[in-house]
Amino acid sequence: MFYKHSNEGKVVILIVYVDDIVLTGDDCNELEKLKGKLAEEFEIKDLEALKYFLGMEFARSKEGIFVNQRKYVLDLLNETGMLGYKPAETPIELNVKLQPTKAKNVKDRDRYQRLVGRLIYLSHTRPDIAFSGTPGRGLLFKSRGHLQIETYTDADWAGSIVDRKSTSRYCSFVGGNLVTWRSKKQNAVARSSVEAEFRAVAHGICEIMWIRRLLEELKMAGSSPMKLYCDNKAAISVTHNPVLHDRTKHVEVDKHFIKEKIDNGLVCMTYIPTEEQVADVFTKGLHKRQFDFLVGKLAMEDIFKPA
Repeated sequence: MFYKHSNEGKVVILIVYVDDIVLTGDDCNELEKLKGKLAEEFEIKDLEALKYFLGMEFARSKEGIFVNQRKYVLDLLNETGMLGYKPAETPIELNVKLQPTKAKNVKDRDRYQRLVGRLIYLSHTRPDIAFSGTPGRGLLFKSRGHLQIETYTDADWAGSIVDRKSTSRYCSFVGGNLVTWRSKKQNAVARSSVEAEFRAVAHGICEIMWIRRLLEELKMAGSSPMKLYCDNKAAISVTHNPVLHDRTKHVEVDKHFIKEKIDNGLVCMTYIPTEEQVADVFTKGLHKRQFDFLVGKLAMEDIFKPA
């Protein structure tokens, strides 16, 4: 990504992936000049308003910008012969624990790996990945008049039945719009749920600090402090109460990193009830009602669904 600011406070942004380019910004004159410069150096084709980029479809309306991968989903379902299948209610059943297969000769290994890769790419606009019956669901980015940065962080504890490592997960919002999300197994075994939670919180803070720096570079700084929501009261208590530090010396680095950001006024850490913890939707098996409730908080919509 490249960007240029004008003396009037306007900006032009150029995004490049191999030979695909997206130009955007609020400085129309500079945008036209840039397109002219590119045309002088390269053979380019101006496709006008952005509609399709790297498998993602874009649509603009009075409500905002809608991003989805409807065609990608339909092609994937057609390729796997599942176009007419009944949609699943949730991505995974409640309390199911996956583990590596012990079989030596795995059938269709290459096809399986290819499909997993395609599903991972699909998750770029479908963090819920649940319903084959809703291929048109996607992210709707609305203008709400603010750029408040928020993140929800969570972790299981010793969730892997193979090595008992925990999984961190977070999702971040800017101006009420979901912009980043991640679920990743932690590198080391956590000796307590608080330790696992601290690592997840630290990862979430690193993410929103990166988002904040990006917005500052674009001169679109978000509101302070940034908000972090956590459903572990013990982790919040240890962060705010130095007296308890002797119990958790093995997480001192993460604790002091988190505390520093809170003390500096950059982050406000707030308790949120587990049933409202949006980050749960990324790795935990949930009942359909709870899953639908949390997906509803991800600002996802299906503009192709009949009104």
